[in-house]
Amino acid sequence: MAYRSKAYREASQKVEADKRISLREAVDKVKAISFAKFDETINVDISLGVDPRHADQMVRGTVVLPHGTGKSVRVVAIVAADKEAEAQEAGAEFVGSEEIVQKIQSGWLDFDTVVTTPDMMRHVGKLGKVLGPRGMMPNPKVGTVTSNITHAIKEIKAGRLEYKVDKYGLIHLPIGKRSFKEAQLFENLATVMDALMKAKPASAKGNYLKSVSLSPTMGPSVKIDPSCVKGEIDMVRGTLLS
Repeated sequence: MAYRSKAYREASQKVEADKRISLREAVDKVKAISFAKFDETINVDISLGVDPRHADQMVRGTVVLPHGTGKSVRVVAIVAADKEAEAQEAGAEFVGSEEIVQKIQSGWLDFDTVVTTPDMMRHVGKLGKVLGPRGMMPNPKVGTVTSNITHAIKEIKAGRLEYKVDKYGLIHLPIGKRSFKEAQLFENLATVMDALMKAKPASAKGNYLKSVSLSPTMGPSVKIDPSCVKGEIDMVRGTLLS
């Protein structure tokens, strides 16, 4: 059995193991049980009723959190010379073309995400074995291979997340920091859940949203009642659009 600190055990005592609560209650509870001395990331774990072995049941896409993630994202833009100034102005930390590709091939990985343009994929394609296993390979399906490089970079900086179900049907995403206000975490969480509900494959049968839990980096998880999700999503959607 894994060793748990006294602070973790005390936090666990505040969580009813078998009780499932609403999104809003979960946010309040997770903030209350967070005990680390640093600003913990709040994460959501979702189990979906899909079989990713079938292409028509793959759940993948992007979502922009209304309040960001609280994390500074380092962006690499691999673009032609005539696009470099645009990428720099949009906020990319590292900008270049073939020299950036060569640098990454040599082992440099001091960044969080990569964006590029379609014409540069003949060079970026060489990085598949390096970036692919790390989930950083640019892909047009998630908007990281695009002619509108400014839009892509600004969305990433604003809090855009990529999600992709793993082979077990699980998705793990950050929704903000403990220092966020409860309302900000709630709206970020509801936005993530809304995106996943909209991404439900037509071929998915039975119970799509199997389980949802929320947890701080160092603390125990709080279970969410999947039946509460749709109503709370609708409420937040109305708030954000008003």
